Amino acid sequence: MRKTLVLLSVLCVLAVGLVPAGAMAAGVRIKDVAKVQGVRSNQLVGYGLVIGLAGTGDSTKNLATMQSIANMLRTFGVTVTPAQLQAKNVAAVMVTASLPPFVKPGDTIDITVSSLGDAKSLQGGTLLQAPLRAANGLVYAVAQGPLSVGGYTAGSGGASQQKNFPTVGTIPGGAIVERDVPVEFTAGGQIALALSQPDFTTASRIVQAIDGRFGPIAVARDPGTVTVSVPDFYGSDIVGFIAAIEELTIVPDTAAKVIINERTGTVVMGGQVTIDEVAVAQGGLSVRITRDKAVSQPPPLSGGSTVVTDKTTLQVDEAKASMVTLPPAASVSDVVAALNAIGATPRDIIAILQAIKAAGALHADLQII
Repeated sequence: MRKTLVLLSVLCVLAVGLVPAGAMAAGVRIKDVAKVQGVRSNQLVGYGLVIGLAGTGDSTKNLATMQSIANMLRTFGVTVTPAQLQAKNVAAVMVTASLPPFVKPGDTIDITVSSLGDAKSLQGGTLLQAPLRAANGLVYAVAQGPLSVGGYTAGSGGASQQKNFPTVGTIPGGAIVERDVPVEFTAGGQIALALSQPDFTTASRIVQAIDGRFGPIAVARDPGTVTVSVPDFYGSDIVGFIAAIEELTIVPDTAAKVIINERTGTVVMGGQVTIDEVAVAQGGLSVRITRDKAVSQPPPLSGGSTVVTDKTTLQVDEAKASMVTLPPAASVSDVVAALNAIGATPRDIIAILQAIKAAGALHADLQII
């Protein structure tokens, strides 16, 4: 019995090893690679005042801030002119927020508050009631509350220290939604899926997954859009139908890319990057020139004088070149291992990859950001 179990275990391992690599690729939910068209957020923006600052607000030179304070006080029956104000604990700010889809009046959303004038810090401040408008000019939310600032600034006697950005703060749940935005995501009994990364192969696989589950109801209009007809048996349960589609899994296809950030020396390569057979040599030549002062002493009783001269030294160092040959159809792991073997730094790898691409041996899209 024990031998039988061992034999079965070995056969199972061999069976797994015989499964093609593509079949073992992990599936990704359609929900993670596409979204329903029409379901989107909306940007909101507003203007307001932050009060309660410990002398770190806008200076009196900011006429817009002084005028805003005067206008605000006038609504409470206090009449002053901007020239009469000497407040330094108030700052004019812009308030921004994102209104998610399907929120209802009474729900709360997070907001970001950013200084508009020359305030040094918003720490400890409270935002006064500020209406938030959309691009159509309508008010969709009203914001108010104490700020949470993730930075600080401190200084004395001409020395100062700052961490992060004290002129930007947030208020979690700081805005109350006053108006909802109608969301239309069905038209003519159809829904449309928008791919996050448009791709012909991925769009085709989404169609195959949906048709395999519900029948021939999906059509790929282009690499970024798949339209789906709502089956009659789902009736008015559109939400349940979309949820069923989102849970279907596919194996998305992506183009081979190499992303290079020259500012930070970062190189990111996708798993589908391949390289033809190529030889890479990596070496370095450094030239160092130094100049020192030298004192020349004359022999005794020679009648000469002591002089100071410049002594120039030239030193040339050539590092031993390293060469490695990459086999045909080398994978990304082969490339990394080979370049590490010759001691290539991230900066070296950037130059090497650019040279391999120029030689026509790199089968990937090389993007420099």
